[in-house]
Amino acid sequence: MAFPRQYVTLPRADGPRDAGSPRPSLSPLATVVSALCASFFLLFLVAPLVGLVGAGGASGVRQLFGDGELRGALALTVLTATTATLCAIAGGTPLAYVLARRRFRGRALLAAVIDLPLLVPHPVAGIALLLVLGRATPFGAALLAAGLRITGSVFGIVCAMLFVAAPLYVAAAREAFTRVDYRYEAVARTLGDTAWSAFRRVTLPLSLRGLSTAAIVMWARAVSEFGAIVVLTYNPKVASVLSYERFTSLGLAGALPVAAVLVLLAIVPLAALRALRHDA
Repeated sequence: MAFPRQYVTLPRADGPRDAGSPRPSLSPLATVVSALCASFFLLFLVAPLVGLVGAGGASGVRQLFGDGELRGALALTVLTATTATLCAIAGGTPLAYVLARRRFRGRALLAAVIDLPLLVPHPVAGIALLLVLGRATPFGAALLAAGLRITGSVFGIVCAMLFVAAPLYVAAAREAFTRVDYRYEAVARTLGDTAWSAFRRVTLPLSLRGLSTAAIVMWARAVSEFGAIVVLTYNPKVASVLSYERFTSLGLAGALPVAAVLVLLAIVPLAALRALRHDA
């Protein structure tokens, strides 16, 4: 004798709860304390930036039209940060792909070494670069003999930005590649694609949004770099070094316009990141 099958429909985990179902809730005291902590934390993050832009934003924008040194520092900052980001894309993308797709001995150690510049104080990073790229070192002397000076040049700024910000790109690019199912590449290989062709036609388009986000984050970090740059290349001045110099020579009033312009410049990558997330 056959019994009819019975089906039970389970509620979705992300669906609405029934009106009568119990809901977890905090006590009134815990709710008030949490709200106060969150409010003070948000105020701590927002108030300095709003105060800075409010105090020096208008004068900083006006100085863009009359202060040639400020315009030159901003242009140099954008140029060197863009160059460093392009260098990271060229060298960091294959490295991130290998870390995401290959399993080999020493992989965890390699990833840790790549992340290490994020944990080193940035003046210390500048000193480390100086020990390798300085004019008194064998490598730096060889570069100088070939006509390429690192310290006190635009190349030094790019090297400092690349050293401190590239780990952010590699980590985010690795995550972007990890999110692409390897089976897509395997199917492309069974259809006759080479490894490079499968990467170019399958993996790269699927991970492009994540790679773009990684590049934007790195660019923003490179623009804000100060510690490594001031050790390796004080002149020519990027915007962060210029704001420090004006603070030490002219005081807070002289540094406010430059600092405010840097905060306004940070809105550009922030808007780009929000646009990428909105399109997702």
